[in-house]
Amino acid sequence: MKEQKFEVKGDFRMGDEWRPFTKVIEAPSEAQAKERTYAVFGSKHRVKRSYITIHSITLLSGD
Repeated sequence: MKEQKFEVKGDFRMGDEWRPFTKVIEAPSEAQAKERTYAVFGSKHRVKRSYITIHSITLLSGD
């Protein structure tokens, strides 16, 4: 399946604050983009899944 670009928006908890984020993730589907977002925050920022809230996932058109 072809990789598509998705824009993922939401909030994550850092310390006592919830901070907004917007990430562009390449994935074959919307569900996979959500999983990859969790994986990126977990590996780079050491944030647990329960501290990440995803509000929207939008497919970006074009390359």
